[in-house]
Amino acid sequence: MHLPDIQTLHTALNYLAQVIQWRMGCYFSDRNQDREPMPNPPDEWMTADTPLLGFIRKHQLDIAAQLTLLMALAPYLQPDFFDRLIAAQLPQAGDYPEIGGWRGKTHRGFLPTGETVLFILGGNQFGDRLRLQQLFSVEHPFSREGVIYLDPPAEGEPLMSGKLVMTQDYIDLFIQGHFSRPHFSTRFPAQRITTEMEWEDLVLNAQTLQQIRDLEAWITYGPTILYEWGMKKKLKLGYRALFYGPPGTGKTLTASLLGKYTGKDVYKVDISMMVSKFIGETEKNLANLFARAENKDWILFFDEADALFGKRTNVRDAHDKYANQEVSYLLQRVENYDGLVILSSNFKSNIDEAFIRRFQSIIQFPMPNAKERLQLWQMAFPSQVRLADVVDLPQISATYELTGSDIMNVVQYSCLQALQQGDTVIHHEDLLYAIKREFSKAGKMM
Repeated sequence: MHLPDIQTLHTALNYLAQVIQWRMGCYFSDRNQDREPMPNPPDEWMTADTPLLGFIRKHQLDIAAQLTLLMALAPYLQPDFFDRLIAAQLPQAGDYPEIGGWRGKTHRGFLPTGETVLFILGGNQFGDRLRLQQLFSVEHPFSREGVIYLDPPAEGEPLMSGKLVMTQDYIDLFIQGHFSRPHFSTRFPAQRITTEMEWEDLVLNAQTLQQIRDLEAWITYGPTILYEWGMKKKLKLGYRALFYGPPGTGKTLTASLLGKYTGKDVYKVDISMMVSKFIGETEKNLANLFARAENKDWILFFDEADALFGKRTNVRDAHDKYANQEVSYLLQRVENYDGLVILSSNFKSNIDEAFIRRFQSIIQFPMPNAKERLQLWQMAFPSQVRLADVVDLPQISATYELTGSDIMNVVQYSCLQALQQGDTVIHHEDLLYAIKREFSKAGKMM
């Protein structure tokens, strides 16, 4: 993670100020602007390794795009930035529509619009002003990366009169040095998940572990294949994986470990907050989620994904029609997401075939066998307790088919019983009672 460079931001504002002073002087005086070219950026402008300059270099932004970026950022660095420069050239109060701009409800300073950009960069040159409007096209990196946009003006007003808006993510990146983590809300119904466990704590069969390692390799080396080896034009961005198997077999833990060991944030999506009975609301919720996650290199983990990614039905009524549209929309968004999407389900057969065909990895998390259960039992107990002599873990492992999550529930209950009894011994009868409780919860008989 890069740190913000105060000197770079200061230099950037000084350069933007020079350009604005140049334009104001040319436009509102008798000087011939054709004889006074726009000031060049300072020599040290592109040498620092900061998020702002890194973004400019990555997308090879020209001077017009660089200055637009700075115009959108300037009010967050100096609230009176534009007012001071405009007042210096135009001390008399007046209405200057060519400069554009607006004032917020609580922010008292001048805020730029699209017209401000056209004025500062194009003056009254008609051709330049038309060309500069491409800065706000959907093909430009500003739009593709979700960095800057023009807020739509009132109906019937010119598009360029819209407010110049920089999204909060990039304000945080350029000023603080990193993207801020989103808060769990209806607009971003996902929570960041972490774990203190290690790969060694994950007990799975050799085939499943190898598939997980292959997935970890893509997270680590995917950018090299796509960008350094030039495969971006042949391969889709992003990666899609399906984890399927019974609850408690390690799917969520695996997602957390992948994030931990590759340095990626993992967000577990609350599907209950995504799905809406109102037509169009589910798509809107999905759009908000993916828009916020785009270009962040986050791992999105959809647990119990059947509710969103389930099989489409035969169209019997309007509800079926719109439900199928939701699946189609989701298919498109998942395919276009540039990061890792993991779907988790109890059964592979529950997931729509259209998604199955597009998964690069389909990984089964089966119930642990007796050998794996013994390993889980042996790793589960804290060092502060000891097992009673009659406790036979190999026999328990062979007899009771439990998941890793089930085993941890049994251990938790048994430890609490020991503490309540003022003891540090795990007794056989407490283990059996806790195992019986787990079977009962699952509706199974011992």
